[in-house]
Amino acid sequence: MRTLTFAMNVSLDGYIATPGDDLGWGVPSDELFQWWSDRVAATDVALYGRRLWESMSSHWPTADQQPGATPAQIQFARRWRDLPKVVFSSTTGVAVDWNARLVTADAVTEIARLKAEAGGTIDVGGATLAAAAVRAGLVDEYVLVTHPVLVGGGTPFFPVLGTWVHLDLVETRAFPGGVLMTRYETGR
Repeated sequence: MRTLTFAMNVSLDGYIATPGDDLGWGVPSDELFQWWSDRVAATDVALYGRRLWESMSSHWPTADQQPGATPAQIQFARRWRDLPKVVFSSTTGVAVDWNARLVTADAVTEIARLKAEAGGTIDVGGATLAAAAVRAGLVDEYVLVTHPVLVGGGTPFFPVLGTWVHLDLVETRAFPGGVLMTRYETGR
């Protein structure tokens, strides 16, 4: 059975985006950017909600061809293109490419099916999609990359839950700029 991980940048007050989807507060240091790139390289498949997919697919497919692209950005773009991706959307007309496929059926059912397959890690991203996986009890690991900023509102990392989820801290790492990565496993 595969491991499903929910990993995102998060503000200290618990948000992954401000109202209006501003992510400017989460600009990574070179070290953190490399860490995210290495995560992409170690992931077997990435699951995206429509909005996160649109954000990522509007930049990374050609980021390595942009003037001034750094070696790290070139590496990330190549890794991202090669990574198998599943995009979940109920909106028709969502374009997918770059080693991705579109799923319009029930997300929880498809995520459970993917988890049951043989293979390695699955990353889930996008607030709505991740919330569905969290509520269904499908997430095995939570990785919070906490930035020292209070944004005051927006899209929360964690959805409202009907029950407690006990977690075990398994890893921490400090990055430049006061950023702290914490990784938790569910207490199953």
